[in-house]
Amino acid sequence: MALDYPPDKLAVYLQDDGGSYVTLNAIREAWKFARFWVPFRRKYELKIACPAAYFSSKESAHQKFIGSSEFSAEKKIVEKKYAEFQEALEKNSVNASASVSRDHSPVIEVMTDENGDSNLKEMPLLVYVAREKRPGHPHHFKGGALNALLRVSAVITNAPYFLVLDCDMYCYNPLSARLAMCFYLDTKIAPKIAWVQFPQKFHNLSEHDIYGGSLNAIYKSNIGLDGLRGPSIYGCNFVMTREAICGTGKIEKEVDLNKLKKSFGSSNEFIKSLYKSYKPQLPEDRKPSAELQKELQLLASCTYDNGTDWGEEASGLQIFFCRGGCYYKSYFALQGLDICTRWVFGLMQIALSRFNPLIYAPFRLSILETMWYAAGCLESLYVLPVYGLAIIPPVCLLYGIPLYPKVTDPYFIVFAFILLSARLKHVQETIAFGDPLRSTVYELRAWMMKSVACYFYAVLNGILDRLGLHEANFSLTSKVVDDEQETRFKEGIYDFQVSPMLLIPICSLYILNLAAFIIGIARLFQKSDELLAQAVLSLFVVIVNYHLLEGMFLRKDKGRIAPSVTLLSIATSVIILGCGSLLLFY
Repeated sequence: MALDYPPDKLAVYLQDDGGSYVTLNAIREAWKFARFWVPFRRKYELKIACPAAYFSSKESAHQKFIGSSEFSAEKKIVEKKYAEFQEALEKNSVNASASVSRDHSPVIEVMTDENGDSNLKEMPLLVYVAREKRPGHPHHFKGGALNALLRVSAVITNAPYFLVLDCDMYCYNPLSARLAMCFYLDTKIAPKIAWVQFPQKFHNLSEHDIYGGSLNAIYKSNIGLDGLRGPSIYGCNFVMTREAICGTGKIEKEVDLNKLKKSFGSSNEFIKSLYKSYKPQLPEDRKPSAELQKELQLLASCTYDNGTDWGEEASGLQIFFCRGGCYYKSYFALQGLDICTRWVFGLMQIALSRFNPLIYAPFRLSILETMWYAAGCLESLYVLPVYGLAIIPPVCLLYGIPLYPKVTDPYFIVFAFILLSARLKHVQETIAFGDPLRSTVYELRAWMMKSVACYFYAVLNGILDRLGLHEANFSLTSKVVDDEQETRFKEGIYDFQVSPMLLIPICSLYILNLAAFIIGIARLFQKSDELLAQAVLSLFVVIVNYHLLEGMFLRKDKGRIAPSVTLLSIATSVIILGCGSLLLFY
């Protein structure tokens, strides 16, 4: 709401998939505080639009206002209102989880002042939307939520451009909307644009960045996709046009109404909004009429797009990557593994569907573009070589079975070269992207944990889902980080407060490699020439993931790995070793 953009052209829609009264009350409180924050930010030209980021930083006002008694006085007032706002949120959040519902009617509320004590023209529109959700009706996850927002916003404001942000994101640069519009106002490229993508970055990374949150390698390499019609969509932080979604420019005035309803549903009002001559029906006092509210209920219903051709046709557009107006996200601890599992599971669903890029795309995209999308969808298949390297060499080491050429064998150089060149290439990329050298270790740790836990469950659930044995479920994850987690993060200490289901595979394979190296040392005295490569691999895993050893056996704080997880991991590694004994019979 505090973006540097004309308030009469700015509207904020919040989609609450949980239909929680706690979220609705929080939005009402946010509206009350915004009446003070938005004018204050604009008046003093603050560079940071997010109040939480502003009050936690050393940023002040524009240079011309620094030292002004008026600015200091107003800042104290706004700070007080912000403290009251936070206090109200704390009181409101009691029993928040119990307020979430998967079975509720649609709720649409336009925020306004009951007492009329503020100038609405100076404030952007703020709308709460909770689409209808019913058991047994597919809601299509985030895509379904965005579709509902698209329809509801069409009959309230019908802006030609919209920005998509996740709930744990905020706009760091107030000029971001204007930066995106620079692309759309370029008449040469505007007709080709599907959306303008902003990078996702983390605002309070410590110097350690133990969770690999800078993502510099991903975003800087994505710039190179400009020749392939731009990077893929990130799911948030992008500015898109209704034209790209609805194809409004291709709709003829005299087209058959039934044909339009086949594509856009039964709402006549929504179909009217597809034409440029349409004027939204929201009154100046921002209180929807009974007729408009009835239409909104229809558009937010769970069955609205059933039987339509919505989303069947879209092609030929490009994506542009904008680096200037970044959207920053708070860091996450290892809860990020849960989020990552959900992401790669969605990609695995695509890979196992008829929309697999290797099957669906070759006749529609270039070879390089097909390879790019296939690499993303099939990324979770890294689980196969990772598990192979994490299990087979250490098990064979324990039982004295050589896998690789002897150290004295000329072919040993090939295996050594592959390992060293891969690590040196990673180091080169880290330095080239401007990250400190220690980021190489942190990124490798994060990748190993994702490969062992997230990719494993993504592939497993993807296969079960394809066989009809697993129901795809979108679970809402907590975005809250407590003070202890933040302190550990700044000190470079891992926080292992995450689902045991994610930790057990990681810890089990670590214990397996640790045991293999310790016990395998005795084997080296007998077959050092044959088993050295396997011992080095296990030692590499043990050293790189030393934080797991600390979390299981050395730490006593709240963020350590729970003893129950450690015991289950030991039992799992013993089972793996027991299965490995079958190798002795061959």
